[in-house]
Amino acid sequence: MNDTTLVAGLRAGDTAAFEDLLRQYGARLLRLARRILMSDEDANDALQDAMVAVFKSVGKFESNSSLLTWLHRIVVNASLMKLRSKKRHEEIDIEDYLPRFQEDGHQVEPSRPWTESAESMLERDELRAQVRAAIDRLPETHRVVLQLRDIEEMSTEETADILGISANAVKIRLHRARQALRALLDEHMRPAT
Repeated sequence: MNDTTLVAGLRAGDTAAFEDLLRQYGARLLRLARRILMSDEDANDALQDAMVAVFKSVGKFESNSSLLTWLHRIVVNASLMKLRSKKRHEEIDIEDYLPRFQEDGHQVEPSRPWTESAESMLERDELRAQVRAAIDRLPETHRVVLQLRDIEEMSTEETADILGISANAVKIRLHRARQALRALLDEHMRPAT
């Protein structure tokens, strides 16, 4: 079923259209919620909340925009609301992990190169867990941008639309999140001495 037909069915209250929506987009939306919340149970709850919101607000959907982008926005908002209600993890102050610069523009402490030997010392699962834990420590505003852009592979414009911020804000938050993530992972990636 194409998006136009799907939206028309949802607006008419057709349960088959709602089932088609879940069949077409449910797995992708659940993955998105899971990446934000880092918990299957919380992701399922957020997706359920999002689907209720979709059902209630489908009349407000503007057909000239992308259905998937609209659904992403609703799932992200539901996930963020769930996350804020839990506040389960310690967030870092991102400024502590950004590079500092001298007056001449050079970094005070240049980033150390990561080596293949350090990466090969870590098992793939361990590295993945360390990256997830580091991402989870980023401030929510930066973490969500990083997840949408780098993990969900959304464009800057889609991310800005979903979060209701400017494209420039997305670029700045993404850059800062990447810098902080690099600093958080630096100790794991340094070569052994």
